[in-house]
Amino acid sequence: MVQFHQSYCYEDFVRGYRPAAEGNGMFELKDAVFYIFCKKAENDPENKYVFIIDEINRGNISQIFGELLMLIEADKRNSKYAVPLMYSRENEERFFIPPNVFIIGLMNLADRSLALVDYALRRRFAFISLTPKYKTEIYHKWLKDRNMKDELINLIGNRMSALNEEIGKDNLLGPNFWIGHSYFCPNKIDFSQLERSWYENVVKSEIIPLIQEYWFDNSDRVNELRDRLLAP
Repeated sequence: MVQFHQSYCYEDFVRGYRPAAEGNGMFELKDAVFYIFCKKAENDPENKYVFIIDEINRGNISQIFGELLMLIEADKRNSKYAVPLMYSRENEERFFIPPNVFIIGLMNLADRSLALVDYALRRRFAFISLTPKYKTEIYHKWLKDRNMKDELINLIGNRMSALNEEIGKDNLLGPNFWIGHSYFCPNKIDFSQLERSWYENVVKSEIIPLIQEYWFDNSDRVNELRDRLLAP
């Protein structure tokens, strides 16, 4: 798993020249994370290898993937379409991405400062939307298995579902700005000690500052939603 960002590049992802371990201003050609991953998968064809790219739309896709942008296509995952890498070693075989490599890209569409995704990359992926569902049996069971009280589970489900409904109806926001479960998935094994005060603390310190950003020009709206979230 890697995370793309504005400074991430081909040399970080595939291969490039990096300072030598010995120092002295010398550089050496080093394989990077995706190249190493693909070679491992190629040598183990009986198993599936999953490579996860978090924040895939934050990087410069063409710069990071380079000639690999063609190779990730499903019908080009074999040696027939192998190509020489930008930085090739002498007498090195051409490179291809083996068919047992699966690439999963994660992104949050709420950040309007970013392009959604490079169109050349978009047609190489299937897209699945993951949306918050506070009232599902799965989420309820996950909390219940960790001994959270029913009253607190219902409070979270009802209040956050209502808030997301309001966000979804706003023409300037919409479903991409729904607030997810992570705020209410504490890093504990046992939730039995959690009380309403914990919920209120999360709302005050994390949820309300977020909706203040959403409706930065409408303080009345923020106050209304805050009162709903914290109502007795």
